[in-house]
Amino acid sequence: MADLNEIVVFAKVVETRSFTAAAQQLGLPKSTVSRKVSQLEERLSARLIQRTTRKLSLTEIGQAFYERCARIVTDIALAEQFVTDMQSTPRGILRVSAPVDLGSFRLAELTARFLAEHPDLHVHLDLTDRLVDLVDEAYDLAVRFGPLEESSLIARRLCGVTFRLFASAAYLDAHPPIQEPDDLAEHDLLAFVPSARLATWTLLGPDDATVELTPSARLTSNNLLAIRQALQAGGGVGFLPEFVRCDNGTSLRVVLPDWHSRSGDLYAVYPSVRNLSPKVRVYLDFLGEHLRLPDEAAA
Repeated sequence: MADLNEIVVFAKVVETRSFTAAAQQLGLPKSTVSRKVSQLEERLSARLIQRTTRKLSLTEIGQAFYERCARIVTDIALAEQFVTDMQSTPRGILRVSAPVDLGSFRLAELTARFLAEHPDLHVHLDLTDRLVDLVDEAYDLAVRFGPLEESSLIARRLCGVTFRLFASAAYLDAHPPIQEPDDLAEHDLLAFVPSARLATWTLLGPDDATVELTPSARLTSNNLLAIRQALQAGGGVGFLPEFVRCDNGTSLRVVLPDWHSRSGDLYAVYPSVRNLSPKVRVYLDFLGEHLRLPDEAAA
């Protein structure tokens, strides 16, 4: 099997026409350079270099071998330079996994702004509520709502997420006023239920008051867009994350503005901080700077 170290040393000796100069450029002892060339010749069972006390020259076989080795050495150098460039300048394809709702309402727009700042980058934004395996499925990072499961992944908090009550102006104008949480029992409720823990609405109010409701909802869905569209159509009152208001075209009004959920957290998770590629680093920094949802932006 070919030993690339022997080939690189041999090529450097030929290029410099000197074992001493080759050793200096490679940062190796002269004896190591001489031994590597001898090992190469022994493995190939061929004399590659004619040595005298004053000079060295290539044999015919040595010349033919060098012409082919030179291309290999050049390719290795170019490959190393490519990696160096990739590590110094963000470029390539960034594969990101994120929840469908967050991606649709906020992350896609932010990623478009990010790409405008980084013309050498491409992003594959995979919107799925499935918990992807970052390593096995070759994702660079994932954006996830907390609390996070125990894992070996590195987690970086991006921002907080708060739920509030929303309804359309048309619905509120056509129904009795909602002045306290108990009034919700007389209204049509629409429930966004992506997980069992959101089946109960926990409302925090003035003076540390807490109210828990298990809504008897007329419409439930695990899709945030579906519930928001139903609310905009005048379907009732819903308990949704505040980032639904990131869309300037929304016609939803906040109901009971003094009442809201406990703030949760949004995280970016990725396999390792060691040798973190520039494309991941700049995207993390961009999200950390710009992904401010309404509850944090107002703080």
